[in-house]
Amino acid sequence: MSVRGEEPNEVTIVAALSACAQLGALQDGLTVHQFARTIGVEDNVRVCNALIDMYSKCGSLTRALEVFHSIRLEDRTLVSYNATIQALSTHGHGADALKLFDEMPAWIEPDEVTYLAVLGGCNHAGLVDDGRRVFDSMRVPPNMKHYGTIVDLLGRAGHLDEASDMIMSMPFPADIVLWQTMLGAAKMHGNVELAELAATKLAELGSNVDGDYVLLSNVYASKARWADVGRVRDTMRSNDVRKVPGFSYTEIDGVMHKFINGDKEHPRWREIYRALDDIVSRISELGYEPETSNVLHDIGEEEKQYALCYHSEKLAIAYGLISTPPGETIRVIKNLRICGDCHVVAKLISKAYGRVIIIRDRARFHRFENGQCSCRDYW
Repeated sequence: MSVRGEEPNEVTIVAALSACAQLGALQDGLTVHQFARTIGVEDNVRVCNALIDMYSKCGSLTRALEVFHSIRLEDRTLVSYNATIQALSTHGHGADALKLFDEMPAWIEPDEVTYLAVLGGCNHAGLVDDGRRVFDSMRVPPNMKHYGTIVDLLGRAGHLDEASDMIMSMPFPADIVLWQTMLGAAKMHGNVELAELAATKLAELGSNVDGDYVLLSNVYASKARWADVGRVRDTMRSNDVRKVPGFSYTEIDGVMHKFINGDKEHPRWREIYRALDDIVSRISELGYEPETSNVLHDIGEEEKQYALCYHSEKLAIAYGLISTPPGETIRVIKNLRICGDCHVVAKLISKAYGRVIIIRDRARFHRFENGQCSCRDYW
């Protein structure tokens, strides 16, 4: 196809692949890749770099790595390595990301993006010692994002004092994202004192987003401090802050289907709910029990189980099961971090139904197969 005599070139392909990557539209990405072959630009290094990024963000790490390894060593650029290290990192292969980082040719100098990608790989895999080594060996001045990643790594691993000391020793004041990271670590480890400190700092910095309140509320709820939960919710209401609802997408036959928690808007919602009943029955035989501790509300056990059952990613997976042939991979894109119960359910579905399920949440990918997840239950 040409427009006013202009033929598509590698710039056209890179732009189209970038759009597919942002949407997580794998089928469209495959079509663009085939078109790149047709016009003879498949081997262009810029196109290859865009393909690596697209396949990674669409949940196909295998294809991303195939493209990287198809590039001749002498033709690889810093972008080639950055995109591939980032792909390995977000898919939970932190050790492989480190290995590729260590194998970068001497003529390619790592930049701030390289270090951020490899530190992210250490973070997602819980590689604390390796993360410290990379951070201490940086050949570029660390910026706020680098500090944020190493603080997240330390905090998630339970090194809360070290993470706090890192913040205090930075050459610049901590920003909102960094204190949100500390609030997340406090929530993960049930540290009320640290959560309150982080929330105070966020308020001082003018942050007024739903996530801050939700995390602090969840810390209190995990300790059954319902009066404090109520106080946080009252503050949210008085500040006109609304919680962002969880939603998930899945692509079936080139069409994106969106689900929200408790959704009954989909034309096939009754079939989806029946499929969920079947799922719960089958995975219960494998030992599944709802993780109601993930429902941090002062409500009854039965209500908690109901609230868990219809999370958006469960609806998307159920729709994938009834809409695709046996054995086909189910891909889901989610706007929030996957909860513990949905993580358990996805693992058990992959085993009970013999499916590979790939979920892209706001921070990383989870690949479920035969009852296991690529994150090794660390996320």
